[in-house]
Amino acid sequence: MFWFLEGICFLPTFLVIWSSSTFIVSYLIALFEHHVDVIFPYISDTGAEPPESCVFGLMTVITAFAGMATMYARYKFVEKLNETAGGVPPVLNQAAFWIGMLSCLGMCFVATFQETTITIVHDAGALLFFVSGVLYTILQSIISYKAFPYGCSLALCRMRTGIATIAFLAVFPTVVCAVFVTQTTLHRKAEDEDYVFHLVSAVSEWIVAFSFIFFFFTYIHDFKKFTLKLRTQFVDYS
Repeated sequence: MFWFLEGICFLPTFLVIWSSSTFIVSYLIALFEHHVDVIFPYISDTGAEPPESCVFGLMTVITAFAGMATMYARYKFVEKLNETAGGVPPVLNQAAFWIGMLSCLGMCFVATFQETTITIVHDAGALLFFVSGVLYTILQSIISYKAFPYGCSLALCRMRTGIATIAFLAVFPTVVCAVFVTQTTLHRKAEDEDYVFHLVSAVSEWIVAFSFIFFFFTYIHDFKKFTLKLRTQFVDYS
């Protein structure tokens, strides 16, 4: 059996590959069409103009639903693990799950409302995505430690904590510096007054986004251990 067919590790595997491709493909198309600069545009800039906006929107929505499926599987795994080993408060597992759902909802807003058309909704979705996503990684890192040694190895716990810390530290300059970015054009020049703020915010944004991807990459090992089954049960109302 191929490794990606063990358990349901195909879920995080698909999520990691697809989400990475979403950012990279839209960036390459935007670059080819001369819609963005080579040096660190905002991720949303790479999906602001057609044809890359169509690709970005479609792939991002698929990423959001793949994220929801992966987060739900993780939630059920921790729930089942807690029945036998204990250690993880159910409210913590539920909180992580619903915060993760909010992050995916924010991603859908980002995909649907381009930054050049309805900026307020787009920015609100991006803020929801990044803040909720960082909180999700922090809560899942805590859950990993509480479930140790039954959930995963200590090395994996530390890896998740490190990734969550990087995302946490990077989300602040992403948001704060974006407030000082006044120019809305897709092409930037080093002579622009707000160029430094733009550069710091954009670099931090890419760091946060790929921190999420690497965090889900750590799920692959756990997802080899279990499967999910759909059970149909008839209810007699007579």
